[in-house]
Amino acid sequence: MHQDLLTIEEVTKQDLYEIIKLAAVYKRSRGTMKEKPLDGKSIGMIFAKSSTRTRVSFEVGIRELGGFSIFLEESKLQVGRGETIPDTARVLSRYLHAVIIRTYKHEEVVEFAKYAHIPVINALTDEYHPCQTLADIFTIYEFSEKLEGIKIAYLGDGQSNMANSLILGAKLAGMELTICAPEEFKPRQDLMGKSLGTGSAVWEIDPKKAVAQADYIYTDVWVSMGFEEEAKKRVKMLTPYQVNMELLSAAGPETRILHCLPAHRGEEITDDVLESKRSIVFDEAENRLHVQKAILALMLGEKN
Repeated sequence: MHQDLLTIEEVTKQDLYEIIKLAAVYKRSRGTMKEKPLDGKSIGMIFAKSSTRTRVSFEVGIRELGGFSIFLEESKLQVGRGETIPDTARVLSRYLHAVIIRTYKHEEVVEFAKYAHIPVINALTDEYHPCQTLADIFTIYEFSEKLEGIKIAYLGDGQSNMANSLILGAKLAGMELTICAPEEFKPRQDLMGKSLGTGSAVWEIDPKKAVAQADYIYTDVWVSMGFEEEAKKRVKMLTPYQVNMELLSAAGPETRILHCLPAHRGEEITDDVLESKRSIVFDEAENRLHVQKAILALMLGEKN
């Protein structure tokens, strides 16, 4: 794998299938594997945003692989009171074996990686969420036993970090993604125009058209961290894109539901859909652990 994981663009098709294969091994053998590829390695976790799944899955994963995680709240570090990102990156590179960063501006993670000489993993920025997308792809492979030709309909904010990462992930994996969003939230054209593999991404305004042939329907919160001031506007404009039973009736009988969580029940998705037999949301959440273990092992396991 590439030294850093900042977006899906650092992942090759070969990397993707190595992650899937190893994540499946870790999932099957959890608690019984004796190999500790992170033995003796210390991983820093710099978080500026609140977290449940990301923090817990990374901390547990690092421990299960034999490593040691150090949680670093950004506001408590010197970078939070004026130290430059390059200085912080250079210093932490001398203490740690890798750094995982969850923050607001994607440019800050890019700058950190530029000056660090250890692997840097993006655990979420306002623009991208690659670890979640890799877990989503693994989940789809787990349930469909293939990726090529799988159809996904993503409803909601077409400019969110999840939409951006799913566009790249679908193209890499050979899937067919429809981003369903109103004009004001249509997907980024620079990403839609990228060519990473055999997959595709298109934009559709009509939710029922978007889900008609979908194997998977995906949604995410309409108001992500950092966008709270726009909450009322976003909810009003995105309400027609709610994933509910009426919308689900326009999809096929085998269509499954994905959501990266946390869910704002009653906004982007209704309780009855989230709790339905179609929902594989909690399998998807569990897979964050297995996929991130695979990422860490592949990035660090053979390095001294």
